Amino acid sequence: MRLYSLSVLYKGDPKVHLLKAAYDVSTFNFFQRSSVQEFMTFTSQLIVERSELGSRASVKEQEYLCHVYVRNDGLAGVVIADNEYPQRVCFTLLDKVLDEFSRQVSKIDWPSGSPATISYAALDGYLSKYQVRPPRD
Repeated sequence: MRLYSLSVLYKGDPKVHLLKAAYDVSTFNFFQRSSVQEFMTFTSQLIVERSELGSRASVKEQEYLCHVYVRNDGLAGVVIADNEYPQRVCFTLLDKVLDEFSRQVSKIDWPSGSPATISYAALDGYLSKYQVRPPRD
């Protein structure tokens, strides 16, 4: 069971944009990592774009499950995991991350923010903390 990506996005008008993201592409071939990361960013934006405000969904994309939560205020989160990762845990993580993000980052910054301008450092820690490590022999 693995988590590959955790993203915070803003569903604005007219389009969705990425505010902050963390990725774990360590299981992929070195030469594939940047394209896998681009695929995850693109997929996250597309899923948020197609989701209604106030909705939660799990979408299968290739061998991944993308869990999306779009709040009524336009703040959205996406977790990309493998098929075995528990859906309930993904939505618990998204609730926690979006609540914390909205407390730490002013709502004024959401429509114009980008990964370079938004100061929120907790995503990498959450991605690591919620990663299920295989047991060692």
